[in-house]
Amino acid sequence: MSKSRNKGGQGTPATVALTQAKVGFTLHPYEHDANAQAYGEEAADALGVPYERIFKTLVAEVEGGLAVAVVPVAGKLDLKAFAAALGGKRAAMAEAAKVERVTGYVVGGISPLGQRKALPTVVDASALEFDTIYFSAGRRGLQIETAPAELVRLTRATTAPIGKTD
Repeated sequence: MSKSRNKGGQGTPATVALTQAKVGFTLHPYEHDANAQAYGEEAADALGVPYERIFKTLVAEVEGGLAVAVVPVAGKLDLKAFAAALGGKRAAMAEAAKVERVTGYVVGGISPLGQRKALPTVVDASALEFDTIYFSAGRRGLQIETAPAELVRLTRATTAPIGKTD
């Protein structure tokens, strides 16, 4: 895996964070369909990558504060398991406008890296089963591929089984 440079206007806060940390990554652009509702599945289909290797970034309220969950697009976030991983009892999905304001990213293009404010992060344990995983580079139509251990390290995340299948 080569270290990508910020070519062609594809630099985002997420790619800048990886470059500054000297982490190897590959950018995978694809044609985003403005009518797509399931952004992660759209990315997986466009890139020909199994759903289990593409991860979505979700933001939830846990005990009054925001936290980030990184789970496979193939399933859903188990809010109870997510709250427990952070030492809380309950979690609820945060409002989109608040998420966009706090992270600096638009829904469908939220990256776990390069957010305006560092939030507590939990990465689903299944990510560690792969040599590399894909997640949003910070805008719709652009995915980052890198080692899951690097994502965990850079976000200071904990790992836990927080994903559930539909």
